[in-house]
Amino acid sequence: MAIYENLLLDQQNGILFITINRADKLNALNIETIREIRNAMQQVYDDATIKGAIITGAGPKAFVAGADITEIAELSEVTARSFAERGQDVFAMIERSNKPVIAAVNGFALGGGCELAMACHLRVASENARFGQPEVNLGLIPGYGGTQRLTQLVGKGKAMELMMTADMVNAQDALQLGLVNHVVPQEQLLGKCVEIMEKIMSKAPLAVGLVIECVNAVYTKDEDGYQTEANAFARCCTSEDFVEGTSAFIEKRKADFTGN
Repeated sequence: MAIYENLLLDQQNGILFITINRADKLNALNIETIREIRNAMQQVYDDATIKGAIITGAGPKAFVAGADITEIAELSEVTARSFAERGQDVFAMIERSNKPVIAAVNGFALGGGCELAMACHLRVASENARFGQPEVNLGLIPGYGGTQRLTQLVGKGKAMELMMTADMVNAQDALQLGLVNHVVPQEQLLGKCVEIMEKIMSKAPLAVGLVIECVNAVYTKDEDGYQTEANAFARCCTSEDFVEGTSAFIEKRKADFTGN
């Protein structure tokens, strides 16, 4: 069992709640926290009792307010590249998970925090949430996939504007841009995430995982997303869940999926 200094983990009813627990630092991501997120995601991958994960930040102010600037300030060109690649690899683990991961954005999601939220499959924001990629203020650019995922989510023109001006957007603007899926009062945030997760968990796990795989294929270089979809469709048609789902539909009862 991994030991966590910067994360709080709590598993309830098949959902792993992962809380970035550095409230005194506005949950800023340092190297150790990135390593711990990797370990937590490996647990999601490996533990069959975990059906999905919800990632949030400790305290009422921040989801993750960025990366730890004191660490970045010490980087050389060589170590900076590995620093960025390490974070990209961890966030790719989230994006490629065949179990749903929802970001419960409870405040500032800036820099690496915005990148972490965008790596999740869905994003639910509290009304006080703020999003941005302000790296140019420090003479930097996003390094954990922000230039790619923000463009995918909001389009080239708006992504360019947000990253070059370092402007923040509030929760309602993020909703209109397609950066988040829902906006709720802060006291309802985790409840809304659980509601969505439970709805997803009631569906066929194999099919849910393949939806994630196929949607990711849209943005995967040299992959034919249509072929990925056809292959996934064929796999579903030979699954036990397909037999159960169609039988339940015909028999007018609730399906009991096993993920096989």
